[in-house]
Amino acid sequence: MKAFGVLIAIALALALQTTLARFLVGGTAALDLVLVVVVYVALTSGPVTGMFAGSLAGIVQDAMSSGVIGVGGLAKSIVGFLAGVIGQQFLVTAALPRLLIFLAATVVHAAVFMGFYMLLGLRSFSSPWAAVTSQALGNAAVGLIGFAIVESLPGAVERRRMGRRTKL
Repeated sequence: MKAFGVLIAIALALALQTTLARFLVGGTAALDLVLVVVVYVALTSGPVTGMFAGSLAGIVQDAMSSGVIGVGGLAKSIVGFLAGVIGQQFLVTAALPRLLIFLAATVVHAAVFMGFYMLLGLRSFSSPWAAVTSQALGNAAVGLIGFAIVESLPGAVERRRMGRRTKL
């Protein structure tokens, strides 16, 4: 059942990413919602699940883009694995550690992604630091909001059930 939830989250992130990209920043998204889902899965489920989620999400995202298939999958799988390891080794339940993980995950993803493209001689990136910084901040904000929403859902459902019982 948990695997099904991960697949749904990845599919939803991919759909939102491709749908909303044309409305943000001149056709390019300043957010990577798929990366946010991969980091969330890694922090909540561990490094192996994070790695598999990153591989699947990255390869599907590569297939939907015009780039080389596999580079995004490799970058997201590395990020998913590292985020999962950090999530298991350290207490990552407060907002500040989560913020730092999302920031670091975006920077690592960008470094691996751009590094492989440059290593293969396929593309050159001129001063990507401003774009990576804005994407890191956006991903961190969306990730923290996502964590808050997901963590508040069980309580909201329970409060709703209790509210219905008291009315009867």
